Amino acid sequence: MLSGQLVGRLFSMAGRVCLSRSSTGAGTIGPVEAAIRMKLEQALNPEVLELRNESGGHAVPPGSETHFRVAVVSSRFEGLSPLQRHRLVHTALSEELAGPVHALAIQARTPAQWRENPQLDTSPPCLGGSKKTRGTP
Repeated sequence: MLSGQLVGRLFSMAGRVCLSRSSTGAGTIGPVEAAIRMKLEQALNPEVLELRNESGGHAVPPGSETHFRVAVVSSRFEGLSPLQRHRLVHTALSEELAGPVHALAIQARTPAQWRENPQLDTSPPCLGGSKKTRGTP
């Protein structure tokens, strides 16, 4: 259940591009996804925030919130290296990364970089973590 404060914060994002896409196509936003969105909004004031729960493409129970891909476009990234940008995202999401989130793919761009290529990358299919499935002995 979302708190009133969280729901209010989510609605306040209406003026920005905020997309959420689940790899399962269900379109349901869970509590971890909502927390990620809120914390990135607060920390980075992004112009664009695209968040995709890719957990359904991995060997996890249905409805899991463990694997995410995010595109964050913020003027806060101006003059920062990719590593510095990722550190800002990791700092904002330290609680989620220490707990429920197993994997986070990050695209951290400036507004100018996003205008050049406004797409969220796709992740390769999950191989299940077994070396046999990767074709190695």
